[in-house]
Amino acid sequence: MVAFTVNGQRKDVGVDANTPLLWVLREHLKMTGTKFGCGIAACGACTVHIDGKATRSCVTPVSMVEGKSVTTIEGLSADGSHALQKAWVAEQVPQCGYCQSGQIMQAAELIARNKNPSRDEIVRHMNGNLCRCGTYLKIISAIQRAAREG
Repeated sequence: MVAFTVNGQRKDVGVDANTPLLWVLREHLKMTGTKFGCGIAACGACTVHIDGKATRSCVTPVSMVEGKSVTTIEGLSADGSHALQKAWVAEQVPQCGYCQSGQIMQAAELIARNKNPSRDEIVRHMNGNLCRCGTYLKIISAIQRAAREG
């Protein structure tokens, strides 16, 4: 058994310790907001927070979160009231939407530690989270809006 907290609730899962956290979240805990993109930590679709740090869950063995706190897109805000979620809607960021939970979770780490990031800081922080639809300019605008409207 591996015990950890997900979105404020303690979870005990009986899986192989090497099972990627992504699959524990999606298959065992039925939290499907975190997406599978590449499986090699190259795209960011699977980004969650582990003790507040944006982490690629597809390559994180569940054993690494023993006793830690995991936040998924579902736990960022149950009602969509997080500043980033509201900004994502206002800026009409998603096209296909597949990468968006990972994008938002990556951005949430930045906003949590830097309430007013510059455009360059946003670009550097978001580098590595891929969007096949190419909505990068809208993503930047949404992060800037969330920082302003916080």
